[in-house]
Amino acid sequence: MPIRMRFTIWRPLAAAATVALLAAFLSPVTAQAAPRESRPVHSYENAIREAVWVDTGLDLDRDGRRDRVAVDIVRPREADRQGRKVPVIMDASPYYSCCGRGNESQKKTYDASGDIVRMPLFYDNYFVPRGYAVVGVDLAGTNRSDGCVDVGGRSDVRSAKAVVDWLNGRAKAYTTRTGTTKAKATWTNGRTGMIGKSWDGTVANGVAATGVEGLKTIVPISAISSWYDYYFQQGAPLYDSGPDWLSDYVNSPDARAKCGAVQQALVDGAPRSGDWTPLWTERDHVKDARKVRASVFLVHGMQDLNVRMKHVGQWWDALAKNGVERKIWLSQTGHVDPFDFRRAEWVRTLHRWFDHELLGHDNGIDREPMADIERHPDQWVTSKVWPPRGTATTTLRPARGIQPGVGALGLRKGKGTETFTDDPQRGETDWAARIDTPTPDKVGFTTRPLTRDLRLSGSSEVTVTATPTTSTAHLSAVLVDLGPDTIRDYATSGEGISTLTDRTCWGASTTGDSACFKETKAKTADVDFTVVSRGWADLGNHASDLEGEPLTPGKAYTITLDLAATDHVVPAGHRLALIVAGTDKDLIDPPSTEPTLTLDLSRTRARVPLVGGAHAFAHALAGAPATTPGATPLDGVTNAPRTVHRIPEGGQ
Repeated sequence: MPIRMRFTIWRPLAAAATVALLAAFLSPVTAQAAPRESRPVHSYENAIREAVWVDTGLDLDRDGRRDRVAVDIVRPREADRQGRKVPVIMDASPYYSCCGRGNESQKKTYDASGDIVRMPLFYDNYFVPRGYAVVGVDLAGTNRSDGCVDVGGRSDVRSAKAVVDWLNGRAKAYTTRTGTTKAKATWTNGRTGMIGKSWDGTVANGVAATGVEGLKTIVPISAISSWYDYYFQQGAPLYDSGPDWLSDYVNSPDARAKCGAVQQALVDGAPRSGDWTPLWTERDHVKDARKVRASVFLVHGMQDLNVRMKHVGQWWDALAKNGVERKIWLSQTGHVDPFDFRRAEWVRTLHRWFDHELLGHDNGIDREPMADIERHPDQWVTSKVWPPRGTATTTLRPARGIQPGVGALGLRKGKGTETFTDDPQRGETDWAARIDTPTPDKVGFTTRPLTRDLRLSGSSEVTVTATPTTSTAHLSAVLVDLGPDTIRDYATSGEGISTLTDRTCWGASTTGDSACFKETKAKTADVDFTVVSRGWADLGNHASDLEGEPLTPGKAYTITLDLAATDHVVPAGHRLALIVAGTDKDLIDPPSTEPTLTLDLSRTRARVPLVGGAHAFAHALAGAPATTPGATPLDGVTNAPRTVHRIPEGGQ
């Protein structure tokens, strides 16, 4: 499939043609270059604030009326008076009334007429003065919208897609929730960018995957790419509840009273067996990446244990395969918005991104490095492309060591077996802390100390051949950087940030909507090891990712675990480790039994994306001294990974 080159070809050429045309008609005194940055020339205080209700074409609440979703709009009055059409920045969310948005859990507020007073977050304060409209959509079944929340299904996606269609003249809207007076979006040129964190960003992914015309860019932050992978990984359950619980959590009181059928469909369609069903197919955006027309600016925390990095790897790779223009930021945080870990640079970059994508300004952002990666707290590096050119999948193999369960990791195939017993009270930080000590709950394999830095960039996978003693078994595979470092403390409250009392302002304010937000700083921990990447599976899914089966005790099974994407440098002097174990406490649920598993080392391997490939790995180990395993436990993050979320949003 040909790669779309609209960033690097048509826009600069269009800008150049415009400048040439202007120069032909204007004197040298008045001719100017094309604009590079929108300026805050419009009044935020006097902006038009209004609401419309867009017809989704559905009737999920079965009340005999087509569901309408509430759309709150803030747009510049001056542009309206001049008849100048403006682009739209849109955040479609289920959280505007139940839970709030951002680090300070802001909710929408309204005046006596029902028009928006406070739109959460800084987008309207900052971008409306710069000539954008900002639109906040209540997903169906939430706040002031009709319908039902179906957690990533057609109601979620069509709630937002219908608004994009209305902005482009293809859908109907009304001035009230139940009235017949139509509202038209004559004030916009239809060019829309969607943004949002977590569930909001997931909706943006879903709408982009419909290929809807008029959606020019999306900025998904900590977002889901396939809802199955939010609740399961290869059959292993990640949470003790399903999408019905989440739907009930955010549904409005009116929706709770009407949406029993939708709730039951979520229960029936998402069995706790972990089997793939048609419900998950409908909620898989990765399969529809070929339809995406919008550019994608993706942001995610590499230690996000809520919406995990697997969502990044599979979405990014699918977008790349289909030639979608894209940009990425990867932080050391957990489930945190970039406004709260890199605020000034985030606002500047987002401003330039929207100027380029929605206003067509040739500001050069398309020619800058594709990736920004946080290497240490508040220390960032860039990559021209991501993963970097020269990255190659390298097969690393475990081998037995002197002590049981304490082995080596290298390029040569190992022999023999290792055995561990699932202990649901232990997890990755426990395993890594005692990587050099035999323990019954895990097996670990480490390289010698590296003599050169080694960079992992992309998604890994670990293939194991294991023989269980029971009919059920869950597996975890973890890559660990063994060595001292200072990292963001992602496992405690804040997930890598501390919230301060001082405020800084980002845009214009009104009495009811302040542009000033509490500052944050990095919350760090000094550690002896860092978990780099993780993956889980139910061994019963050995024959298929779609369906599991009971195991036969004593029989060997081979399964490949998908590990989360990452970008991490293992420094010289550190070691790279592979750990294989059972239940990863707090990150997956345990099986119904506690099996002992015997690992066949000759049929076990890790395929890891290394910059420079196998050659770089061999170079990094050249001349490395052998190490003697120690008995002293290593220090990791201050706590084991904290109790997992059941809500795709931070702070819940």
